[in-house]
Amino acid sequence: MEDSKLIDEFIISLRVEKGLSDNTLQSYRNDLKKLSTAAVDCGKRLLSLERSDLLFVLAQMKRSERSDASIARFVSTIRGFYKYVVSEGFSKQDPTAHLETRKSWQTLPRFLNQEEVDAILAKPDLKTDTGIRDRAMLEVLYATGLRVSELVGLKIKDVDYETGLLICFGKGSKQRCVPIGRSAIYYLKLYLPARRRLLCDGQSEMLFIEEEGGVVTRQKFWKLIKSYGKLANIDYVTPHLLRHSFATALLSNGADLRSVQMMLGHSDIGTTQIYTHVTDDHLKTTYRKFHPRS
Repeated sequence: MEDSKLIDEFIISLRVEKGLSDNTLQSYRNDLKKLSTAAVDCGKRLLSLERSDLLFVLAQMKRSERSDASIARFVSTIRGFYKYVVSEGFSKQDPTAHLETRKSWQTLPRFLNQEEVDAILAKPDLKTDTGIRDRAMLEVLYATGLRVSELVGLKIKDVDYETGLLICFGKGSKQRCVPIGRSAIYYLKLYLPARRRLLCDGQSEMLFIEEEGGVVTRQKFWKLIKSYGKLANIDYVTPHLLRHSFATALLSNGADLRSVQMMLGHSDIGTTQIYTHVTDDHLKTTYRKFHPRS
């Protein structure tokens, strides 16, 4: 069945079964027309859309500054639509079945540009042992896109300086291997003597430590990165913001989505797909700048 016909059938069912007003029905129709247009842009039809496609559409809506109420209504509309098409036997799949109402779309990744990242990385005081540690932590975070829990959970044995790789344990204790790059390796090696001084003859298997071997907690690192953000005149910097910036930098420079998914430790590529809006913008900017007929 054509998308327009399917939408008509759904609207009729709402009119008959729920007695909704004409204005409400028109809002439903408008939402579904927008979804149908998005499906065509993806080379698909309404009945072939998947959860990852819906996440991408919601992320684009959030980025275009649609209000939360407007997006919430849109989510409600498509939930009702796919519940209808499944119940009527038009499809066996409901892509909204595991679509979180807010978590999926309300936090479209904000990211830092390279100048902002460099400004934050430059703020720790390298004349102090804790400053060297903080610089190493920031470098590793931006170089790998680790979650803050993964960062503070790193152990000495998890870093291979020869191969330039580290091993971390993500959600569900899933192990993954991530490249760390020259800059992060440089500051990690610079940190190792500082780490020995921080230990004060104590012992710890953890990579990043406080004085006398105490553990750098998630809360402690949140406060640290927030303070360095303020010093760099950047409001509300979080560990996750550097994670977003890591993914954005990779995709903007041509990395494939599957590789970024593996490095971030996402189980669903749809979660990684929301970063592709940056790649789209980068392509558009490049096109406008260089194409003679742009």
